[in-house]
Amino acid sequence: MRILLFLITLIWPSLVFADADGGHHGPGMMWGGMGFGSIVMVVVIVAVVVLIVLLVRWLGGMGQHESGVHSTPRGKSPLDILQERYARGEIEKEEFEERRRTLES
Repeated sequence: MRILLFLITLIWPSLVFADADGGHHGPGMMWGGMGFGSIVMVVVIVAVVVLIVLLVRWLGGMGQHESGVHSTPRGKSPLDILQERYARGEIEKEEFEERRRTLES
């Protein structure tokens, strides 16, 4: 984000001081005139694409709620998760059997 702000502050004077007929006067000329205009165009296009990608990723993640260990992955039943916990050694055999009976009833 800081890089984008830096580029905007670098580019803004040349855009403000450009004539309507495309000629550059003042600060725009010290950057090489038309060559700098092409660079500005590429930078602006890249910045817009990056902002769109970030916005889509941010909006796509809005509906997801990940609460860490207690979140249930899609496609796994509670019994599958219980078996995985037992296999990893997180729970003892007695607790596994008790919870399995509870889930099956």
